Amino acid sequence: MDFLIQNAFAEGAASQDGGFLNLIMLIVLFVVFYFLLIRPQTKRAKEHSTMVNSLQKGDEVVTNGGLLGKIVGLGDNFLVLEISANIQIKVQRQAVGTVMPKGTMKNTL
Repeated sequence: MDFLIQNAFAEGAASQDGGFLNLIMLIVLFVVFYFLLIRPQTKRAKEHSTMVNSLQKGDEVVTNGGLLGKIVGLGDNFLVLEISANIQIKVQRQAVGTVMPKGTMKNTL
């Protein structure tokens, strides 16, 4: 009857050498995540924070929502943007995405 069903023979005990290799792979994976994901994100957040803290009156900025305006008033948490003649809005400081070069508002439509 051996030709219909193959015999299952017991093998020797499994070796425990893979544990150290798994630990090294876990450490390498963490290092890769740190350099590819965590470090660039903290660097970007630090640059944004210094940019927000250095805002001054007269700077032309673009918000995260896409509004282009000139800063006419600054507070601790908010700033006042003039987006057109006599049209001013209040925006959170953290909502500022980028600081544009002077004269950008004059060159737009």
